Amino acid sequence: MEIFNHDSNIHFLGMRKYTITIAILLMIGSIVLLATKGLNYGMDFTGGVSMTVDYEQPVEIADVRGALAKSGFGDAVVQSLGGTRQVSIRFQAKDDPEAIQANGTVNLDRVSADVMSALQAARPDAKLKSRDFVSAQVGAELKSDGAWAAVLVILGIMAYLWIRFERRFAVAAVATEIHDTLVTLGVIALVQREFDMTVLASVLAVIGYSINDKVVVFDRIRELFRLARKAEPEEILNRSINNTLSRTIITSLFTGMTMGAMWLIGGPAVHGFAITMLIGIVVGTLSSIFVASPILLWLGVSKKDLMPVTRDNPELARRP
Repeated sequence: MEIFNHDSNIHFLGMRKYTITIAILLMIGSIVLLATKGLNYGMDFTGGVSMTVDYEQPVEIADVRGALAKSGFGDAVVQSLGGTRQVSIRFQAKDDPEAIQANGTVNLDRVSADVMSALQAARPDAKLKSRDFVSAQVGAELKSDGAWAAVLVILGIMAYLWIRFERRFAVAAVATEIHDTLVTLGVIALVQREFDMTVLASVLAVIGYSINDKVVVFDRIRELFRLARKAEPEEILNRSINNTLSRTIITSLFTGMTMGAMWLIGGPAVHGFAITMLIGIVVGTLSSIFVASPILLWLGVSKKDLMPVTRDNPELARRP
């Protein structure tokens, strides 16, 4: 299956001044959004109340959310736990202002009583199994751990590509990965989508997904450099993008369809993951086509950098 002809000759590199300029502006805009509006951190990062509730008879998640919304807990995150008779409920204490004590602490007894009253009004068989309060300090640690996870993933990708290809490929990949991550986070900050652990997991998945398309293009670049005799680097890079264009678009299309299905039928618990992945797929696909190769060209990639090492190499000849 091909969307674009394998031998198509769209001159992507001819647009590099415009595409790189747009990429830089998007990165700057994303940094400004993150610095001014910031991310709308969810309970995983800001702290809040977590409750587990049992039901004697099966219960629909939508019914639980509806009962909570009627009592002012519309932002609560409700998930089923291993079946249809047990649910997990998470929400920020600010959703119940009367439960905030004078010293700023949360009256857990009052919060749980208010929630159980709301649930039992709709379903008298609801019973509280457990309750807990997640402090903001734990959330701060999660922020730090998440940031370090993203940094380590990008550094690991850089090391892998440096070994597999050449240092210029590693630099180009890291530059585009930073671009993809920043722009994805910028869009999340712009729409003020709640940033919780599922969204963080999706951002890390975007980093891994994004590099996949770039490795395919890089492999084709190396192959064509070794096969071509007199072609210029710009021609090789452009031909590589065209040769892999159908594969790139098809992969993104079907992954996007999967995320769309997850968003439609997976429920609110996975909405954040699916939406973040959809944003990352679009950004990562465009950067694979329009940004990664122009950076390689700017770094001066050439045929001699990618030729296999032989015994005729003077450096090897001096070795014992």
